[in-house]
Parts: sequence; C-alpha cells; structure tokens
Amino acid sequence: MFSLSLIIYLTTRVKYDWRKKILGKCLDIVNWCDSMGIVEKNIVYFTIPGEDNTEAVLALARKRAEELGIKDIVVASTRGETGVKASKVFKGFNLVVVTHHTGFKEPGKQEMTEENRRSIEANGGKVFTGTHVFMNVERAIRSKFNTAYPIEIMAQTLRLFCEGMKVAVEIAAMAADAGLISVDKDIISIAGTGKGADTAIVIRPANSTRIFDAVIREIIAKPRNRM
Repeated sequence: MFSLSLIIYLTTRVKYDWRKKILGKCLDIVNWCDSMGIVEKNIVYFTIPGEDNTEAVLALARKRAEELGIKDIVVASTRGETGVKASKVFKGFNLVVVTHHTGFKEPGKQEMTEENRRSIEANGGKVFTGTHVFMNVERAIRSKFNTAYPIEIMAQTLRLFCEGMKVAVEIAAMAADAGLISVDKDIISIAGTGKGADTAIVIRPANSTRIFDAVIREIIAKPRNRM
C-alpha cells in the first residue's frame, strides 16, 4: 500500500472544501500505485554494523517472515552464538544455520562449538557445514597468485551493500545446494559483519550452478556503514 503520510499531512492543513478534493486525488494516486504493483515498505538501517544489532535483526526478520508467510530461514553463524539465538526466535520454522567451512581459520578445525550445535538442534534447527560458494578455490588462487577471478569480483560487488549482503546471498545458495531449502519459494537469509547479525534479506534462492537466477526481493535491514 502506498504511504498515506502525504494524505494525512495535507488534509490537516487546508480548508474543508479543499480537503475533499486533495483527499480524492491522493486516493486516486494510492489506487494507481496498487494497480501498478508498487509496494512501499520500511528498511531498517543500523548506524554501526556488528553484533549489537543481532536481536533487532532477528526480531525484524521474524516479523517479516510472518507477514509474508515465509517458513525457510537461513542464518550465518561462525561459533554458534547467533545460531542459538536464531533457533529460539525461529522455533517452528525450517531454520538452517550455516557455519564456516571446516579449516576456514585453522587446518582441520571447525569453529562452531559442539555445545552450540547441540543447542541449535535441540531447538529444531539444522546446522550445515559446506564449501563456501564465493570462496575456497578462488581464494586459494588469489592468495597464491595475487589476482582476482569472477567469483571474487562478484563477492566484492555484493559487499558494496555491506558484508552481510555477500554472506546472505552465499549461504542461501549453500543451503539450496545442500537440499535444505527449496529454490521454488522465497526465504529469509540473515548474516552479519564479523560477529552477530546486522543484515536480513528476502531472497528467492538458486543453486550455485544457477546463481544468477537468484532474486533479492527485499532488504529487511542492513548497516549504513562499514567497519
């Protein structure tokens, strides 16, 4: 629905005869916008990125999921703290918590703790660990030869929005590749900058082999600045 703020503003500041005329015209605009498929919605912007926004992002994502009837939620979580919080907020949903791949930080080491993994699963969530869509082989090439290939460029482009945007798109594809979510309906994907969560989007996911079929439908929340 088109915003009614203009209508409210105008109709409280003019004489009664003009109010009816202005109201009629504004309602015509509202009806036209609805007929054209124009949708107005709020986006929450955080001044400072990072984990302090986690609870707010999860609450906003839950609210939007209920409004849109979305049942599939994908959340990035490294050590598991964000995953545990999400598993409490999204009980009854198909929650997929995506970790760093094993060996991300140190060879052979998985960063998510077993305690947090058990807590997520006890709350009905799934924990997925897999190869990062925007990383791994190309990261190895970049590190060894000091150059960038197309996937790295794609990842950096998504980071123009924020760090969490890149991760949110990436984990949606990872969860789809694992068969944990459907590519035939919208999901909500949640990620962050460093620790915690500060970004949430509504996305129609795609498998990594068809990554350009993915559609970012909405931005629910994101930081306005970078670390």
